[in-house]
Amino acid sequence: MAQAAGGAYRERVVARGGSLARRRAWIAFFLCLPLILLVLALVVYPAFYSLHLATLNKSMTRFVGLANFTFLFKRETFWMVVEQSVIFAVSAVIFKALIGFLLAHLVHRLPDKGQRKWRGMLLVPWVIPPAMSTLVWWWMYEPSYSALNWLLRSVGLEAVPWLGDPYWARFSVILVNVWYGAPFFMIMYLAALKSVPAELYEAADIDGANAFQKLIYVTLPMLRNIIAVTVLFSLIVTFANFDIVRILTAGGPRDMTHVFATWAFKLGIESNDIPLGACVSLFMFPILGAAAIFILRDVHRRSRELAGVTG
Repeated sequence: MAQAAGGAYRERVVARGGSLARRRAWIAFFLCLPLILLVLALVVYPAFYSLHLATLNKSMTRFVGLANFTFLFKRETFWMVVEQSVIFAVSAVIFKALIGFLLAHLVHRLPDKGQRKWRGMLLVPWVIPPAMSTLVWWWMYEPSYSALNWLLRSVGLEAVPWLGDPYWARFSVILVNVWYGAPFFMIMYLAALKSVPAELYEAADIDGANAFQKLIYVTLPMLRNIIAVTVLFSLIVTFANFDIVRILTAGGPRDMTHVFATWAFKLGIESNDIPLGACVSLFMFPILGAAAIFILRDVHRRSRELAGVTG
């Protein structure tokens, strides 16, 4: 009898707990509903509308199916833009990750008071609006009043056509993007470094590991997931970058610094061919989707391995 009463009591407790969990889930859903509607209105709907626009003719009066895509595939400029976008994004993200990792280690070794000061100073490039800082860089690259060329001449070197030569223009755009984005990597890696248990480094010291071995076998494995997620986020933002290229070169010279965003703007807005511009912008999705699947699958596998070790 007592056992039956205890079983009934446990059932009531479980039922009450399940009801409370469902109530909390509905409350959480309704609290998130405004954000969900905002995402649907500003992200999902424009994405499907862009897909619809890409299937129309230039005057947007007739359905043409995949004709715009096949037209792009036959243009050399399109494949040049694909190549430039990949080179721009991958090279910029690699340099941002390396510089951010180095800066994070240097700041992490400073005393707490010094860390606050250096964190504030190193975050300035990331805090300044990109359009404003890019205008300053444009002035430094400007052929007639270039501060960089003045420095080169002062040490006896020749001036560089920073924005006039296609290859120097590519380098200049990547440099500005790295200068702007490296502080983001630094602050993410610095936060991750502070979460690494000190006991791991103490155990490595006992085993006689040097600084390089501790970096390879302790720091990097512990930071692997945050590095992957940060790289993915930066890759998405860099691929969709518009303001730096638009302000510095506007895609020139000879369309050799265009990326997807700037070329889509040129075709869709300046050339008044919105369906073709929509086609160009849609090509970012499969590239970024493949990168996201590859990176997040590695993150998921790594998380499962860590869960298995801790379990």
